Amino acid sequence: MENFKSLNLEKTLMDAIAVINFKTPTPIQAQAIPVALEGKDILGTAQTGTGKTAAFGIPLVNFLLKTQKDTALVMTPTRELATQVMQTMVSLIGKGNIRTALLIGGDSMQKQLRQMQRNPRLIVGTPGRINDHLQRRTLKLQNTTFLVLDESDRMLDMGFTPQINQVLETVPEKHQTLLFSATLANNIVRLAERYLRNPVRISVGSTSTPIDKIKQEVVHVKDGDKYNQLIKEIYNRQGAILIFVKTRRGAEKMVKRLKYDDHDADAIHGNLRQNKRDKVIKAFRNAHFRILVGTDVASRGLDIPAIKHVINFDLPQLPEDFIHRIGRTARAGAEGSALSFIGGDDRSKWNAIQRLIDPNFKQDKNSGDRRGGRGRRGEKFFDRRGSRGSDRFSDRKPASRFKRDDSRSSYGEKRDDRKGSFSDRRSDSRPASRFKRDDSRSDSRPASRFKRDDSRSDSRPASRFKRDDSRSDSRPASRFKRDDSRSDSRPASRFKRDDSRSSYGEKSGKPSEFKNKPGSFKKKPFKKSTKKSTF
Repeated sequence: MENFKSLNLEKTLMDAIAVINFKTPTPIQAQAIPVALEGKDILGTAQTGTGKTAAFGIPLVNFLLKTQKDTALVMTPTRELATQVMQTMVSLIGKGNIRTALLIGGDSMQKQLRQMQRNPRLIVGTPGRINDHLQRRTLKLQNTTFLVLDESDRMLDMGFTPQINQVLETVPEKHQTLLFSATLANNIVRLAERYLRNPVRISVGSTSTPIDKIKQEVVHVKDGDKYNQLIKEIYNRQGAILIFVKTRRGAEKMVKRLKYDDHDADAIHGNLRQNKRDKVIKAFRNAHFRILVGTDVASRGLDIPAIKHVINFDLPQLPEDFIHRIGRTARAGAEGSALSFIGGDDRSKWNAIQRLIDPNFKQDKNSGDRRGGRGRRGEKFFDRRGSRGSDRFSDRKPASRFKRDDSRSSYGEKRDDRKGSFSDRRSDSRPASRFKRDDSRSDSRPASRFKRDDSRSDSRPASRFKRDDSRSDSRPASRFKRDDSRSDSRPASRFKRDDSRSSYGEKSGKPSEFKNKPGSFKKKPFKKSTKKSTF
């Protein structure tokens, strides 16, 4: 297949291909389109950026133009990829009378319901939102005889297996399925064996190696110097730049720093609303800003030919995502470059990526994840042998960081060759104490940190309060003054009292000062003062 004219496509589709300026098919298109036009199932794998969307889009549009009632369904893992596929499909439909509907999460449900009321024949969406419409019964797949699963490996990795199974069990038994993936994992093979009927295996290039036209560069840098190195690379490069980071917060933080340094930048990640994502991608496509910072959400579905450079500020968690990241550049036969920053903690990730790209990759002996040898400062490695080459698992005990009296045996027993006056004076086998002790004491109690009068004959501990030991009673000394001449046992009162009275208010032998008789308290008459006022 040298060109599209030899495929006997519908005239409307040929006109649309001419408008898009598709002239020479890519290898995946040249192998997949003729097989799909024959109505066979396809299990296709190819490198990212090789034109897989047109490889299933051209047979799909040609199928809808030939039929009148049949519908087609395209499932993608991300919203951005679904939007990208829909734009390509609309371009291929051209002037054809085919209604479409885009069902993605984050978009208005009312808008999608209005699209479904028009009975669309081409539906593109993500598995989650498609499953929502199936539960609402606003999407009916009884006439869906053409099914496309794009980026199937990513959909399964994202946990969409139940939704995919639900869709495949809902469509009619007689249908055509095209399954495309950038990598061919075991779960993809099991899915194809379960739902595809005698699929034709199509593979173009290696699924684990990037395109040859991508120039890869690696910079070993400390984690604290990554941003400064990034600024240098931005100044040394021309064209649009896509920077990948690990987290959403990291993307927002980097955009703020880039704007502070007078660089036009914006961020895209999973925490943005769909309309905000569309605005950011549209502005980046129209060159309204030069630098786009994103997470792995942008690693699939962004088909922007203006991207000249991809910078991995943070390496991906999965080695497969590295292939999709750098595949955002060098699209459709163009050239591009990919730069990766490798910090001190990224050595194991980078080795995993290299093993994926080159199965014969041999790990560097001086790499950071080695098992033995001398590591960086502050880093510990497992080593069976000590610093002098001796076996560290021998019976020899490690040296203690505390000083030890070597005159004592290892089990605390007394030896005859001990030296020192203190050793000779000790008769017990207990270990030496770090506190001073008077061994002349005859009792076995430990020495107290408080002073004590050992002349006392009682066994009570010494009190911290002064006490008159001449007292004969056993009561504790009071902190209040008391007249011990009193004969009663009541405690002394803080109020003044006439002790001449008995304890029960009876009259004592001393005559009372007042008499309890009527009129004993007489009111004194008021005497007018004869002194003159000075005023």
